[in-house]
Amino acid sequence: MVLLIFRWLPIPTSSFILQAENKTYYQWTSWDDISSQLAIAVIAAEDQRFPQHWGIDTVELKKAFTEKRQRNGKSIPRGASTITQQVAKNLFLWNGRSYTRKAIEAILAVAIELTWPKKRILEVYLNIAQFGDGIFGATAASQAFYHKLPKKLSREQSATLASVLPRPAISDVNNPDSRLIKKRQWVLKQMKQLGGLNYLKKL
Repeated sequence: MVLLIFRWLPIPTSSFILQAENKTYYQWTSWDDISSQLAIAVIAAEDQRFPQHWGIDTVELKKAFTEKRQRNGKSIPRGASTITQQVAKNLFLWNGRSYTRKAIEAILAVAIELTWPKKRILEVYLNIAQFGDGIFGATAASQAFYHKLPKKLSREQSATLASVLPRPAISDVNNPDSRLIKKRQWVLKQMKQLGGLNYLKKL
C-alpha cells in the first residue's frame, strides 16, 4: 500500500534521514526540476545496468558470493547494490552489512520494480540519496555545495556529486582529494560512453 502511494506522491522523508544525527533541511524535488546530468551521472557511478534489471543485478550478485570480504573471521556481504536496492534501503531500512538486511532489501527492491516505473525509482533516489554529512537529496546537495538549484547543475558538478555516493559522509565536494578527483574523471568518462543524456530515454 505504501509503495502504491509513493508511486505518485512526494516522499516526505526516509529512514536514513530520520536516523541521521546531523541533517540539512529536506525538500522533495520533482524529476523536471533536477538536472538530467545528475540523473545520468548517478547511473554511470552506481548502476549502469539500471534500465535492464528488475532490482537485482545478477552479475554483481554473483560477484558478491565469489568475492566475500573478511572481517574478524566472518564473511561480509559485498556492496555494489543497484539503485533500486539503495532506494529500498534508504527509504525503509537501516545501515549495516548483514545477510538479513540484504535479504529484506532485495525483496523490497523487486517489489519497488514491480510497482514503480524506472524514472520514478531514479527520481526518488535523487531525492533521498546522501551526498554529504547530513546532506540528503539533490536540492540540499546543489544548494549546500554549489549555491544553485538542482536544475542548474553542470555536467562536471553532477559527476562530482555522483562520485561521493560510495562514501558521502567522509567525502568533501568543496575540497576534493585525489581519490574523488580520479573518481569524477571516471564518472565523466562513463557518462560519455553510456551515450550521455540519450541514455535516459531507455527509462
